[in-house]
Amino acid sequence: MYEYSEESVLTFLKKQGQLFDEPIAENYSEAEAFLEDCMAVVVNSLKEVREYFEENGADIEGMTDAELEEACEVFPLSGGKYLIVEG
Repeated sequence: MYEYSEESVLTFLKKQGQLFDEPIAENYSEAEAFLEDCMAVVVNSLKEVREYFEENGADIEGMTDAELEEACEVFPLSGGKYLIVEG
């Protein structure tokens, strides 16, 4: 089981509306459980975000870094890290 940082869980809980029309989680425990269930990942850079999507067959060719960072599945964290949540 992957351990998500408090920042990752709280960021998803606060910003889940960018990915879903209706709230998926109402509290910290539900948010953490959802991240575990969908196997969300934390990567260390925007370059790794791009690599993640390419490895998983996403059509991101031609997307700028800014567009990639604004993708609904990408949640910026501190220190240049990113949480990627595929619903």
